[in-house]
Amino acid sequence: MKFSKFGIYLILTLIFFGCAKEENFNNTSIEVGISKVVFFPILSTKGDRLVILQPGATYTEQGATATLNNQPTQFTTTGTVDVTKPGIYSIAYEAKNEQGFSATDFRTVVVIASNVDANNFSGTYARHVGGAPNGQTSTWTKIANGVYTVVNPGGATGVTATAVNYTGNLIAIPPQITEAGLFSSAITSTSGIYYPTANPPKYDWAIVNPGYGTALRTFVKQ
Repeated sequence: MKFSKFGIYLILTLIFFGCAKEENFNNTSIEVGISKVVFFPILSTKGDRLVILQPGATYTEQGATATLNNQPTQFTTTGTVDVTKPGIYSIAYEAKNEQGFSATDFRTVVVIASNVDANNFSGTYARHVGGAPNGQTSTWTKIANGVYTVVNPGGATGVTATAVNYTGNLIAIPPQITEAGLFSSAITSTSGIYYPTANPPKYDWAIVNPGYGTALRTFVKQ
């Protein structure tokens, strides 16, 4: 009986694969086959993300909680707070895994000065664009020395934030997470100044949030 070259090749191929061992995957909690399982860190700030200190108060760092594969893991902390100097301080927390993937969280600490005791910026303000009201308003309510709840801080509806008058006539929205409809949104502000001697009083600030532009916004008291 004669075999063609193709027939001999086919028989040898069938014998080879028929005799080959099945691959034995020994899956474990850290490996699946030949692939290594990557665990990502989880980190969250302990206590409040926004801490406001009145004059003479002390600051106690509460730190964060970090886990990796459901086990406690190390994290780093950057930033300090000087309670003798009024201002806005940022504390950042970060945890990493061995592959370099990281998880982060933050805290903002505001130190209020004693020179704002007499200030009260409560009221409703009309946003002005091009020197005239554009129909948007923002309402401030004083809840503590130098601390305000501000409804619609950028003029548009749906956002309420905590604002501070931390020294003199300087104002700011410290970095914070606010509820905007069904979603949480980070918001802060820059370049905030209140003008109490203007007639009527007014203030300027720029809102830092993806839903707002970067231009300075002017609000005049109604």
